[in-house]
Order: sequence, then C-alpha cells, then structure tokens
Amino acid sequence: MTYRGFFPAVLFGLTTILVIALSFSLVVSLVLTFTSLTEHSVQWLITIVAFVTMFLGGTIAGARAKERGWIAGAITALLFSLLTFIIQYLGYDNSFTNEQYMYHGGYILAAAFGGIIGVNLSSNK
Repeated sequence: MTYRGFFPAVLFGLTTILVIALSFSLVVSLVLTFTSLTEHSVQWLITIVAFVTMFLGGTIAGARAKERGWIAGAITALLFSLLTFIIQYLGYDNSFTNEQYMYHGGYILAAAFGGIIGVNLSSNK
C-alpha cells in the first residue's frame, strides 16, 4: 500500500462526509425553523442519513485507496468521530455519552463496510 494514495483517499472520504453532513444539517434546520416539525419527529431520518453518509464516505475512501478499503473507511469514520469529540469536548465541555459511543461505533462499521464495497467497485477486472 502506498501511503501517498491512502491518506488522501481517507481525507477525500472525510471531506465527503463533512459536506453531506453540513448540507443535510442546513436543510433540516431550515425545515425545523419554517415548519411545525420538531427535532424529535425527524430523529429517525437524521440517524438514517448519518449512517448512509458514513457508508458513502467509506465507499469513496475505499474506491480512491483501491486496496484495504475497510481500513480506509474505518479510519475515515474514526477521524470524523475524533473531530466530533474534539468539537463537543472543547466547544461544549461535554464528553461522549454511552449512546454516542454506540452511534460512533456503528459509524465506523458502516464506513468500513462502505470501504469494502468501494474497493470492489473500483477494481478493474
């Protein structure tokens, strides 16, 4: 594995996750502001989109890495979780709850699975 191609792939996957997450957050915040929906009513939609976003980020990281996609996807989600933890801890003075640890563990698994799919999609057979 060449590290020149591996870490840019992980960063590209992380960038994809951040762009999708921030875009979806903007849309959801506008919907919550201008409608009578509550945050509780869209909770399942937010969770599903989060897992799909992790899967897509892992897929892109795996496809660009072209090998060991599960590692590329897992590292991508791990970096996202680390970034989330740092923002939450330093910005809001809160650490992760047990529920958040479970979610982020699921994110890592979803992104690792996406990385496996991404490597297989990018292979030239």
